[in-house]
Amino acid sequence: MNISKTTDIALLLLRLTFGGLMIINHGWKKFMKFFADDPIKFADPIGLGAETSLGLAVFAEVFCAVMLMLGLFTRQVVIPLIITMLVAIFIIHWDDPFKKKEMAFLYLIPYICLLIKGAGWYSLDAQIRKV
Repeated sequence: MNISKTTDIALLLLRLTFGGLMIINHGWKKFMKFFADDPIKFADPIGLGAETSLGLAVFAEVFCAVMLMLGLFTRQVVIPLIITMLVAIFIIHWDDPFKKKEMAFLYLIPYICLLIKGAGWYSLDAQIRKV
């Protein structure tokens, strides 16, 4: 197998893993808050209001993560995910010990790599360009 194909497989694994884990472990629970009977309680780290902050987090952690998994507009959809992780690191968990920031760093690095490298061959981006 040549270097190009192994890189494309690695990019596919990154997209599926970090997109899927973002949805399952972070985004879905936030998404379901919109359907709860209780009033929305969510952090307002940049002063836009709890509902708007929740909406932005759900947009990144669910909708952008789904598009990332599909490899559709990959470089564009990782930008909200990168911003979300930067907010988590530098605003939400700024005063916390590194252990609390570690998860956001572990998501941030693959998103930056995907921003730099793109989705790879096994993506809708590549298939659209091919046509």
